[in-house]
This record gives sequence, structure tokens and C-alpha cells, in this order.
Amino acid sequence: MTSAAHTPLGGWLNTLVIDGRVVEGHAVLTPRGELVRGCADTLARKLEELPDGVSGVDLDMTDVVFMDTAGLQFLDLLDAYGRRHRVPVRATRWNGQPRRILELVGLDTEDPLRHASDRTAGPRTTSAVARERAEQLDELRVEIEQLRRAIVSRPVIDQARGVLMATHGCTSEQAWDILRDASQHSNTRLRAVAAAVVAVAESKGPPPPEEVRRALRTAISRRLHGGS
Repeated sequence: MTSAAHTPLGGWLNTLVIDGRVVEGHAVLTPRGELVRGCADTLARKLEELPDGVSGVDLDMTDVVFMDTAGLQFLDLLDAYGRRHRVPVRATRWNGQPRRILELVGLDTEDPLRHASDRTAGPRTTSAVARERAEQLDELRVEIEQLRRAIVSRPVIDQARGVLMATHGCTSEQAWDILRDASQHSNTRLRAVAAAVVAVAESKGPPPPEEVRRALRTAISRRLHGGS
């Protein structure tokens, strides 16, 4: 049995596949891919496929290579399944970046569901710890989004640095300073400034906006010729 989800994010195709089998009434699931938006839906479909009366659910997380805050929804769904069916659930063998995310939010890195409340208990109440964790998750969400944007933006920024280095004979560090200064003084995103520089280098590329051109000229003069 296999369930899969395909979720485009930032121009990438993130895939989560969950294989599974039932051994002597116990479900063993093996997710592969990324715990990102849509992963909880994939898990929900997989859990729905399990036969009635399973004695427990074990997830082997070895092949999960990336996790953002959606992965915590994945864990909440798994925990809710255990509560509803009053069976033990475990998610073990975390490694790499997903393991670091668990550490950051204060969950057990061996099995983040190990210390969940008794399966027969009622709904959990909001506590100071839960509120603190929610704040940590908000910070984590921002950090991950910034990282993804940085990764997506890097190619065009590197291209722009190469253009400046070839055109003005400057170093990579000087090219970076020029782009950063032009971004700040034109109030334009760094990636947009870099894209404008790359476009100028193309034979049919459009000229950059006037404020970006002025900011680039000022930055080049300041960084390469000692201008003010």
C-alpha cells in the first residue's frame, strides 16, 4: 500500500510517499520525502486504508529528508489517530534536518509522541508550554520561509555578481557589496536588483528602472572608486 502527495512550493516539487504493511495486526508505515504542506493529508489517506482493529502504528522516519512546521501537523494527526482508536503510535528513527527541527521545538528526537498523554484521556488543554511551543513554531515558520526564498534567489544573485566581476574587474565580495548597496538605496529587493543586472548583460534584456540604475552607479562608484 502506498500513498503519495505532490505539492509545489517555491518552484519545487515536494513529494511524500508512504508505504505500509500490516504485520500480525500491527501497522508499519515508511514515509519517504518531505514533511511539508499536504503531508498530513497524505498520512490521513494512509491511515484510512488501515484495516479495522490494528493493534498499533509504527512509522520509520529514516527516509524523511526535510521537515517544516507542516510536519508537526503530521505528528498531531498521528497522535489523534492513536487517541481515537486507543492504540499506541510511534514515529522513530529521525535524522538530519527533521531531527534538528524536533530539537528546536522541544520534542523527543527518538519518538516525539513518546510523552503524549494517555490515549484514553480527553482533549488536551492549552498550557504555558503549548503557548511557548506555538511561538517557537511561528519563529520557525518565518526562518524556513526565509531560507527557501534565499535558496530560490541565489542563482540570479550569483549570476549578477559574475556580471559585475566581469564588467568592472571587481572581486566577488565587492560585487556583493554593490548589489546590497543598490538594493538598500533604491528600496528594491536584492533579487530584483540582481535580475536587472543580469538582464542588462543579455543582448535583448530590458534596461533596469531609473532608480535602480542610479543606485547601481552610486554603489559602483563608492565601492570601486572611493566615491561618497
